[in-house]
Parts: sequence; structure tokens; C-alpha cells
Amino acid sequence: MTAATAAASTTAERFLRLGGLSLHVRESGDGFPLLLINGIGAHNEMWAPLEQALAGVRLIAYDAPGTGRSSTSMVPHTLDGLARLAATLVDRLGYEQVDVLGYSFGGLIAQRLAAREPRRVRRLVLAATTPGWGGVPGSLQTMAHMATPLRYYWRAYHEAVLGDLMGGRARSDPDFVRRQGAVRRHHPPSLLGYAWQLAALMADPGTLRLLGTIPSPTLVVAGDDDPVMPLANALLLAHGLPQARLFVAPGDGHLLLLDRESVALPVIEDFLTSPELDGSRAWREAEAVTAPRVEAALAREAVQLHHPLAMASAAFRALCGA
Repeated sequence: MTAATAAASTTAERFLRLGGLSLHVRESGDGFPLLLINGIGAHNEMWAPLEQALAGVRLIAYDAPGTGRSSTSMVPHTLDGLARLAATLVDRLGYEQVDVLGYSFGGLIAQRLAAREPRRVRRLVLAATTPGWGGVPGSLQTMAHMATPLRYYWRAYHEAVLGDLMGGRARSDPDFVRRQGAVRRHHPPSLLGYAWQLAALMADPGTLRLLGTIPSPTLVVAGDDDPVMPLANALLLAHGLPQARLFVAPGDGHLLLLDRESVALPVIEDFLTSPELDGSRAWREAEAVTAPRVEAALAREAVQLHHPLAMASAAFRALCGA
């Protein structure tokens, strides 16, 4: 399907049978197609703020296995397997080429998809995400909160932890926190589906060695107050990708794509809708990350001896020469 065909399409919501699973898929909007790959446990209704911001884009949103209204696999998927599933979805929908946006956990899948299908990914957005192993994890407390899906089920827990967990606006706006919780609890993930996503994340070797194989122009987007994905991760990605720029949203946290007021949303819209890359103001003004900038950010993170995940990830990063 060409971009012109996509632009003429109408909003469609349906279930597709792929790889033995029933996937809930929603297409909306007009313009060049953008595949959205969501964060851990998240469902596609959570994309509403981004959908409103990307008026000139054809959005393809789907619930990953075990999330939202999609069925849960009885066996775990690897991140590479989830990337293959995303590529199969694009095939089934009939798109020859798409843009891809990967958010948080979905960013790792997006990186693997762009490495597997370089000719089919026109532009890539990596938001609030990481290279995985070799990156910089959040604190042990942050990782413990992320390891449980309780925030999708229990309102009191969600409201108690979200500020310190997600940073940014969630620290100071109780109404924002309540709205986030109400949408999140609408279609919580299955317990097994969430566990499979965690297992895929922990077992994956990371993407540091893959970054150099991804040719798609990439906008890396991050908030400077993100406890889940410290800013050093965005710098590692933007430096390791052959054609990448970095936009840092001041004051934003991990939920920047789910916040209608985030300054990141119009930047992403400009990057995706500009016919020529050099015509995108977002691309021209975003930062080309240098090695000294990455080194300074990693030094500020200062791996602590009581954080075994951070120590293991730093050791892996050294082995990769990053």
C-alpha cells in the first residue's frame, strides 16, 4: 500500500490472526503510515494524546500479545520474535514502507525491526527508551516498581508510585496521574503477558551491536526527568545510530508521549510529516551527539556498587566498546 492509498483509508479497528494469536489493531488518521510500538503492559488506547498531535499521519496501533485486547501466548516471545510479529502485521495490512515509533519497551522492538527491515522503515522515532543491556537502568526501587503490573490494576498503588516512578508532570499534577491511571486500568495486561514481556527484556542481549546496522534517519526523544530510562540511554542510542539526532524535552519524564502538553509531540510531528528530511526544523535543530557528550553522561550516572544490574550493564557496555 502506498502513502497515497493510506491517506485515503478510513479509520479501522479489528482483530487479526497472526502467528496463532489474535491481535487487536487500530488504524486512524491520514498521511504516511506510522507503526506505533508501545511500552510494557500498555494498550493502544493510551496513544490518544499522540494521536491528537499527529494530525497528518496514518497511525497503526496494536496491542502486543498479552496486552489490551490481544490474546496471550502460551510461550514467551523474544524481542526479535516480537519484531518479526510487527513486520508480519505491516505485511498483512499491505504497507510497503512505514515510519516506526518505539516507546520505552517498544523502542527495543522498534530497533530490532529497523535492523531486520531497513528498506521498509523510512524514518524511526525512539522515545524514552534504551539499548537494553549496556544501557543505564533506573534505580533498584524504580526497577522493582516496573517489574510488577500492579499500576495497571490497583488505583492506590498507581497514584502512590507514579510521580517518583515516571518523573516529569507525574510528580506535580495529581489530575494528570489520575487520568493516566483511569486509561491504564481500562485494558490491563494479563499477568502472563506482562511476565513474558519482562522475560523478553531481561533475556535480550541488547542492541548496542545492532545500532550501526540501522540506516533509517532516527529522532531519539527523551525527557530530562525520566527515572525509568535515564538520559544517558538516549545519548547512547543517538551516538550509536549512523543517522540520528537527539531531542531532549526539558522537565518531561517517562510519560512524555502520553502527555498532551509535552513539547516533544510537535517535534515528532514535524520530523514525521516534513516531505524532505532537511526540511524538518525538528531534525535541523536536534542534537548530533558526540562521544564526549556520551562519556560525560555516563560519568554522571556513576554506577553504584549496590546496583548489580547497573554494574552488569556497564560491564557489558565495556565489552561492546561503547
